[in-house]
Amino acid sequence: MTLLVLMLVSISINAQESYTIKGTVISKLENSPLPGVSIIIQNSQIGTETDFDGKYSLKVKKGDVLQFSYLGYATQNITITNQKTLNVSMLEDSSELDEIVVVGYGSRKKSDVTGAVSSVKAEELNAFPVLDAAQALQGRAAGVVVQSNNGGEPGAPISIKIRGNTSLTASSAPLIVVDGFVGASMPQANDIQSMEILKDASATAIYGSRGSNGVVLVTTKKGRKGSLSVELNTVYATQNTSNKLDLLNASDFATFQQLRNPSYTQGSENTDWQDLLYGSGSTVNHQLSFSGGTDKINFYASGNYFNQDGIILNSDFERLTFLTNIDAQVTDKLKFGANLFGSRGTQNGVPTQSTGDSANGGGDDVIGLIFRFAPDLGVFNSDGTFTENSVGDPVDNPFAVATERVNKTVSDRYRANFYGSYDIIEGLNFKSTFGFSTLNENIGTYVPSTLTLSDQGNGGKATISNRQSTNILSENYLTYTTEIGKGKFTALTGYSYQKTKTERFSAGSIGLIKDNFSYHNLAGSSGTVVPTSSLVESEILSQFGRVNYDYDDKYLLTATVRRDGASNFAEDEKYAIFPSGAFGWKISNEDFLKENETISNLKLRASYGVTGNQAIPSYSSFGRLTDVQGLSNGSVVSGVAPDQAANANLRWESSLQTNIGVDLGILNNRISFSLDYYNIDTKDLLMPDFGQPQYLGYQTAAALVNIGEINNSGFEFQINSTNINKGDFRWTTDFNISTNQTEVVKLLDGIDVRLDASPSYFSRSDTHILREGETPGAFYGYKYIGVYQGGTLPEGTATFAGGVAGDPLFADVADESGNVNGVIDTDDQMIIGDPTPNFTYGITNNFTYKNWDLNVFIQGSQGGEIFNMTNVQLFTGDGNTTYENFNNAWSTSNTNTNIPRVGNNSPREFSSRFIEDGSYVRLKNIALGYNLPESVLEKLGVQNIRLALSAQNLLTITDYSGLDPEVNYSAGEAGNNSNNTSGFDYGNYPALRTVNFSVSLKF
Repeated sequence: MTLLVLMLVSISINAQESYTIKGTVISKLENSPLPGVSIIIQNSQIGTETDFDGKYSLKVKKGDVLQFSYLGYATQNITITNQKTLNVSMLEDSSELDEIVVVGYGSRKKSDVTGAVSSVKAEELNAFPVLDAAQALQGRAAGVVVQSNNGGEPGAPISIKIRGNTSLTASSAPLIVVDGFVGASMPQANDIQSMEILKDASATAIYGSRGSNGVVLVTTKKGRKGSLSVELNTVYATQNTSNKLDLLNASDFATFQQLRNPSYTQGSENTDWQDLLYGSGSTVNHQLSFSGGTDKINFYASGNYFNQDGIILNSDFERLTFLTNIDAQVTDKLKFGANLFGSRGTQNGVPTQSTGDSANGGGDDVIGLIFRFAPDLGVFNSDGTFTENSVGDPVDNPFAVATERVNKTVSDRYRANFYGSYDIIEGLNFKSTFGFSTLNENIGTYVPSTLTLSDQGNGGKATISNRQSTNILSENYLTYTTEIGKGKFTALTGYSYQKTKTERFSAGSIGLIKDNFSYHNLAGSSGTVVPTSSLVESEILSQFGRVNYDYDDKYLLTATVRRDGASNFAEDEKYAIFPSGAFGWKISNEDFLKENETISNLKLRASYGVTGNQAIPSYSSFGRLTDVQGLSNGSVVSGVAPDQAANANLRWESSLQTNIGVDLGILNNRISFSLDYYNIDTKDLLMPDFGQPQYLGYQTAAALVNIGEINNSGFEFQINSTNINKGDFRWTTDFNISTNQTEVVKLLDGIDVRLDASPSYFSRSDTHILREGETPGAFYGYKYIGVYQGGTLPEGTATFAGGVAGDPLFADVADESGNVNGVIDTDDQMIIGDPTPNFTYGITNNFTYKNWDLNVFIQGSQGGEIFNMTNVQLFTGDGNTTYENFNNAWSTSNTNTNIPRVGNNSPREFSSRFIEDGSYVRLKNIALGYNLPESVLEKLGVQNIRLALSAQNLLTITDYSGLDPEVNYSAGEAGNNSNNTSGFDYGNYPALRTVNFSVSLKF
């Protein structure tokens, strides 16, 4: 009886100590509930699991240790004190996570991928605020180079290149696929769940000709079963220019000009045009999203508002975006879904990166005008009119151009993609998708009569242009999966049809009666600009298939083939077949390594395949006519003339790609490595035939033909490590580095192709060259030797005609007979530089401690050269210059210098003295975040609140003397042929230094 009493007392005491604890378990990185998390009281069989909303309840007592575990996440042990509520945030654990990555028309476990695929996680894309999610890719994935086409300009387009240029004339931009829609525009970064970059032929061949330049696969967020979840993200940023040039003030400018022209009279003002035009910019970015679902249907919907005021007067960008994803499980076998996207963007921009085609030597370029315009002039004359330059080309002042000109672009983008999926029998699924997208872009410009030089005395000039584009995509495919012995077999076969239609028109007027109506009253004018209109259509019809066989979780085989037909090519050359094959060997699963405690993953990969490129204008194989105007009996009449010769043999470019890679994980994948070598031979290059005789009379002097060959090769290395994961502290590092070398292997008859990418008022004929054995787009010009000191010219050198002491000295190139002519002319041009970097890299460190996290991201480039066209302008003397140029210029008292005298005899020459090393290391981002503790959240009734402070471009280490080493002059021919004319710096919108404050709330 005594024993019975003691047992009853013990049970009673335990019953009094036990109580029910409740809470929610979420993913810390995604701020979303985790269903199915196992919660066990240590050293017992008592436990539970979280429901679909991540919620749980469990009877516990003080001193119990709860163990939270979930596949792919780090296990957490928490001791019970007296908590009534215990909310837990779980972190992904790379030692356990075998993540699923999206590949073309399907998905694979990362450990089973045989191709070269890089994944970028959602938290990396949202490490700092960006307008375009493509910007967040920079430095995140090996072999991927991302760059703005115009510095920090609000709304500037983004350039992406994967493994360099695989073409000389056709586009080298990758294919972007969003939720299965081929050729989509990039969604907001906050809406993206994952992003994969497919790089080798094994990964991209399923897209055939569309994947020749790599593929970026984007998967947006989906709803989950559970109660409604609401998330609000808001960001406010301040921005300033990260650099300025040290230009002369009014007094020193007058001295500078008087050395060239003793009669020059100094103006009465002292204007710092940089301070006047550059200000503080700001950005606001608000996003509200809703998600939830039931057993039968789930949804995700978001709206985003983005507004950026640029650092240059009158430059801004505003965009409103929405995204909706709906997935419905109609029956056990049938599923439907829809993806809807829409945006309206409005860009007000000041003209930058001038082509130089406007009146008076490119006087429409605000940034170039800042460097050129006299600082001893003010904004206005005494009569209230705008000042005009007193030296060099007669141009309007930059303030007038920035504030008076109108450049407005309104873009509407909409996309709808629907799918149906049906499980026919076990293992066999049929999926059908239908989607369409539209783009309506309207551009209006107005040059008022107040800009007398830019307007050319027309009394106001207005233009309106419009582009309407529709894109229809229909795809249907079967996927079959089954087990064969020790192996898993997956087969895919499908059909794809895509049609694009683009309509354009433009109209304009000159001599408008009033400036009040801008470009909205074309009828109120004294003259018209010749209107234009066009209709362009293109189609791609494809069949594709892929087989995957994974044997014994050791040997992986992938075979892919796609047959594409494109309307761009000649009648008998429209279709081409693009096959690829890949093999993977999981060595770590072999018996001799299976139990190894150090090597947790070792996989070899090898692939070979062919992809094509059809990214050329429609109707390129046709003989074409063009409109011309002439005089007949004193009247202007319209007619037609031959424009382009027909080419019945125009066919695809073909890229033969080899990739060899190794993946290594050690210490339970706490450290993982990936190394790839690739080689790409691109044949049958689509290039203009510059050898076409002019007497044939075609307006387009060089029609496209298949000539030439280029080679791309390089290495890509990536390492991910969990350096510390102890208690509340975690430190991880991601590092990647890649090289790329491109060589022109073959050209038509081995003849050089010379290109010009400078503004037209520079009056240069050649700036880049294509030559067999050299990198595409090598800089081409004169080799600068130094400053001529007078007297006898050093052997093998010469000056421009009439050279005297203090003038620039160049290499005098001998002809085939070994003779020199003693004068610098076009025969003395040679290859003088290479814009291609030796390697690019990025390193990210993430630190978390309790509720705090810190992200530090460094990105850099090594070895690429830049042609500083800004310095060409600053050295001519027909504008302002820098103090370095002015103080160190050659003179009779300063002969030990490399800078020629003021007023030297050089034109705006293209020479090696303006080529600089473009290497840089940049602190791209540093961000500090804090998640409010559960005790506070519980009182507020909020699931999560996150505060973050971040800054971008705080520090750049470089020897480049220009404003920014990340340059990409994209105007004129450089913009149309950027594969071959990169590395230019002139008139770029300045790069930005940004500080952001963000708040995220989840209910």
